[in-house]
Amino acid sequence: MIEFQSVSKQYSSDAYALRDVSLSIAKGELVYLAGPSGAGKSTLMKMVAAVERPSSGVVTVNGQDIGRIKKAGIPFLRRNLGLIFQHQRLLNDRNILANVMLPLLVTGAPRGQAEGRARAALDKVGLGERARALPLELSGGEQQRVAVARAIVNRPQIILADEPTANLDRAAADRVLDALRAFHAAGVTCLISTHDDTVLDSAQARVIRLEHGELADAGHVGGAA
Repeated sequence: MIEFQSVSKQYSSDAYALRDVSLSIAKGELVYLAGPSGAGKSTLMKMVAAVERPSSGVVTVNGQDIGRIKKAGIPFLRRNLGLIFQHQRLLNDRNILANVMLPLLVTGAPRGQAEGRARAALDKVGLGERARALPLELSGGEQQRVAVARAIVNRPQIILADEPTANLDRAAADRVLDALRAFHAAGVTCLISTHDDTVLDSAQARVIRLEHGELADAGHVGGAA
């Protein structure tokens, strides 16, 4: 589903965000991307979403070469991706139901269908009863769960979650991770980045570690056996 072949991302002659990274993530797999701030996790995520292109090497996502994909093809690639970032970028002038409906309306879904699927997505993250609330009326953890609902409303094949539990307390972080694990259990490929060792200690999944832009470990399974 996702493959990196000797991928490097270079911003200047002596500044590498990624250096010679090779890895593969299978369809339906749950993988954690670990490493300290500045390790290259966000750059790797951005390449999967075609926000960044490799300086060298090949990135393949769902059979498409990210380095060769044309600008017009990027929206079609992203329709199969659910993107979750630590800064949710919710629209504060509309309720959370409207926020979750937006990706469907943008792709031309009928309003009734969009509302039904948005309500179902909010139900899955435990916020169905708050559908009419504005984002600023919610806690940070609740806002992040809205971001999860918005990411999955298009029924993506792949979820990319970049530090989705950053700045959340443990209870809120656990609810966000539980929601992501539930989508994985339904067959969605999930790549979750984190620098939180508490998350990794309980991870029943493969952990890919980056250090200074280089692959340190692509096969460790976190958590107890």
